[in-house]
Amino acid sequence: MRDSAQTGDEAWRSYFGFEEPYENQADAVERAIEAGKSRGFLAMEGPCGTGKTMAALTAAATLVKDTDLYDRLLVVTPVKQQLDQFVDDLRTLNAGLEDPLSGIALVGKRDLCPYGREGLFPDDASTHERCEDLREATARLVEDDGRSSSAAVAETAIQNEVEDEDQWWDPRKAQDLAAAARPDAVEQATLGEDSLETAGVASPYRPSQPTAPESMAESDDPPLYCPFEADWYARDKGSPVDFTVGEHTVATIDEYLPAAVERGTCPHRVMGVLLDEADVVVGNYNHLFDPGSRPLLSSVLDDRTFVVVDEAHRLEGRVRDLLSDRVGRQTLTQARNDCNLLVQRAQQSSDHKAQVREILSAREVPLEAVDHARKFYEDVRRWLDDRIESHLDAEHEGWRADPSVLPEHDREIPLRDPDTVEQDELTEWAEQQGYDGQLWRSLAKIGAAVEDAIDQLGLNRQPVCAAVGVVAGQWWERDHSTFLREIALEHSPADGRHVDADYQAVYTPGLLCYNCMPARALEEVFDELGGGVLMSATLEPLDVFTRVSGLEALGEQSGDDEPGRPVRSATYDLPFPPANRASYLVDARPFTARNRGDPEAMKPLGEHWNPTRDEYAQALRALARSPGNVMLAMPNYREARWAGAYLEDAVEKSVVVDEASSNEETDRRKRRFFRGEGKVLVTSTRGTLTEGVDYDGAKLSTCAVVGVPLVNIGSPRIRAVQRAYGDAFGEDNAFEYALTVPAVRRARQAIGRVIRGVDEVGVRAFVGRRYTPNARHSVYPYLPEGEREEFTTMTPEFLAGQLDRFWSTHGG
Repeated sequence: MRDSAQTGDEAWRSYFGFEEPYENQADAVERAIEAGKSRGFLAMEGPCGTGKTMAALTAAATLVKDTDLYDRLLVVTPVKQQLDQFVDDLRTLNAGLEDPLSGIALVGKRDLCPYGREGLFPDDASTHERCEDLREATARLVEDDGRSSSAAVAETAIQNEVEDEDQWWDPRKAQDLAAAARPDAVEQATLGEDSLETAGVASPYRPSQPTAPESMAESDDPPLYCPFEADWYARDKGSPVDFTVGEHTVATIDEYLPAAVERGTCPHRVMGVLLDEADVVVGNYNHLFDPGSRPLLSSVLDDRTFVVVDEAHRLEGRVRDLLSDRVGRQTLTQARNDCNLLVQRAQQSSDHKAQVREILSAREVPLEAVDHARKFYEDVRRWLDDRIESHLDAEHEGWRADPSVLPEHDREIPLRDPDTVEQDELTEWAEQQGYDGQLWRSLAKIGAAVEDAIDQLGLNRQPVCAAVGVVAGQWWERDHSTFLREIALEHSPADGRHVDADYQAVYTPGLLCYNCMPARALEEVFDELGGGVLMSATLEPLDVFTRVSGLEALGEQSGDDEPGRPVRSATYDLPFPPANRASYLVDARPFTARNRGDPEAMKPLGEHWNPTRDEYAQALRALARSPGNVMLAMPNYREARWAGAYLEDAVEKSVVVDEASSNEETDRRKRRFFRGEGKVLVTSTRGTLTEGVDYDGAKLSTCAVVGVPLVNIGSPRIRAVQRAYGDAFGEDNAFEYALTVPAVRRARQAIGRVIRGVDEVGVRAFVGRRYTPNARHSVYPYLPEGEREEFTTMTPEFLAGQLDRFWSTHGG
């Protein structure tokens, strides 16, 4: 790469947040600007030390401030630590500007709702559901029904110096509703109540959820409402909080949440108002790629937005999960009960039936359709139980008498052969039962009508049938080439809770429509936007990344002779001194299940080990004896247990063995590893400690990845993904794109934990023959060219001597 650090006084330098750019950082800025000006995209690999965050922000600031192409920057990242880094770097950039960029960092509604934060909602309702109910109730209460004072409305319009012809709410009524929730607005029943407090500040409202004043309620049973929401209407959907609450005009939850609470307005609405006005919006992947979360950004998703996708090596997997839909057995039961509640209501009397029919007719849904949907959901639930039980009968004899014999891990039951394209078993069964496409497609409409009727009738229920109906319609409509239908069994022991079927003592079941090909959806998302940068420390091979991320398709000329969007790429090498690091490829026979055998059938100290385990034990011992903290990433947690048991006797250091566990337990294990003298951490390469964790300074001196961390290639989902990739990218590329490349990126992420700064010293090692240049099925070509040149190949018996020599010259 060319070094642009000395190329003169480019315009972007006035926005750059530091005195001088790093090596390669100036080049990255210029390439991002070029991509933006051409309405294209840049795929960029830059390891730690490249300064990707500031480079992207600088390029975007230049495009927003100095061109007429863009109004804003949208940043999405799946890592909280990286989101914080973008906020910090944006504040640094703004500190040097007379006209700073206004910025907002997004969070979820659950983190912002004052009532939800303080546990004031019922346990049987999620914060999101409860919040939506309160919003709807509040909207009905503040609706301008013509009885409000025309003078008051006119006065409000004059005060706002704006005339909103679509304004359907009465600001004065909203103001009165908010005031009714203040502690001094009620009499003896609530005297002495304190104000609702959250985020370290007090709101103007009492802590109990208020009910509508009798004068505003339409019935003898006044509904609950949200005074924070009412205040937002009272302000004509404006915000009393602006960007100045944040340091250098960048507002985060730490600033706009308490500011909104103190002023008595909805923090989530405040965030939305600021979002519409911001120059820079920082959020997570869900905000851009999750269909359920995207509406929050609807006002800024257009060709005036420049996007930065951080940690883009995770894009494929994360979006695949976001676009996959799961409906649990319990949710099917709830959807059935939603419909059943309405049917039973209609059966109570002729008047009730007429009432139900009238409400449903407004949405053009007959009562008979609701009853048909009820029967469908019940039949599907029975079919699900039968299908799971027949599968377990075939696989695990005697499980009905003793469910504890069932495997303690998640299970998949594919409903078609993952290697072919054919109709799934559930759809085929449904057709045989007379449940055709017309019903499947109508379930969303029926569900919405049922939920509306439940609400209008004042029935005490949190319905789910509308959402279930949407998923059911997609189950029917989606193709079988890029979506795999299956039953997903989540290992979740009942621990005393009531279960309807024996298998539920061990598993929580659900129907899953799994997205095998996210590239098409990604292409559509990126095509909405003006341009952008997709970046990570591990994107190579970039030609593969641009294909699986949808960028290549975006760059192709469309059928109507429209030119494609320019797609560029850049790779930068690790900028820190090469002399400070040793990089090894350890040529040991492949650490495959066939070669290594069953670790539990072998003595801990190797009395009956086969030659493969002998080789790896030698390499692991040499690496573990390196000074300081050492991380050894094994193919899975089972092999991590084997390595840990061996090393506890083989080295004179404390050994920390990681395992699949809660986030809290993982954090405790990590803190133990960092604390005190050097230790050995043995984990799985596919675990949570090998990626996204900052091992800066002396936290890690050596990292080795054992074997190529391929996912379970026998999994139905993985087989279906491989087949879908074969259709899209060619059979010769299917295994490489779907499995090999993601595995190598994962391995590179792990060893990238070692060298995080210019003065840091460390060892990186890939252990296994497949990493060497000329091996069968070698993954060596998937390493960037500059990285390949750093690695020295050797057999395990020479590793200890090489490590001793390296550490003897680096103070080890």
